[in-house]
Amino acid sequence: MEVRKVALGAGESYELRLTGRGARGYVWTWQVTGDADAVSVSDVSDVGEAPPPAEVLPGAPLERTYVVQGRCPGGRARIRFAQIRPPYPQEAPYDEFVLEVEVTGGGH
Repeated sequence: MEVRKVALGAGESYELRLTGRGARGYVWTWQVTGDADAVSVSDVSDVGEAPPPAEVLPGAPLERTYVVQGRCPGGRARIRFAQIRPPYPQEAPYDEFVLEVEVTGGGH
C-alpha cells in the first residue's frame, strides 16, 4: 500500500490517477477520516479523454482520475482508496492507496 502526503491551500486541487481493473469487476472506493470537511474528493474519470468502452479490451487496466480539493485551512484528512469488487464485500481489497492531506492557508 502506497502512502503519499500532500499539502494543499484552501481552494487548491490535487489530481490523483489510479490504475483500475474495472474490466475485471473492481472499482475504487474512498473513505475520508480525520477532518472530513477539510477536503472534497471527486471522480472525474468520465470527463475528458477516456476511450469509449468499445475500445477497451476485456481485462484491460483502466485509469481512474480523482481530484482532491482543499477546503478548510488548518485541516488534516486521510483518504483511503481501496480497490474492491462490490459483489464480494467480504474479500480483502485488491489494492489500496492512502493520501494524507494537510490544508494550509489560502490558495494562490
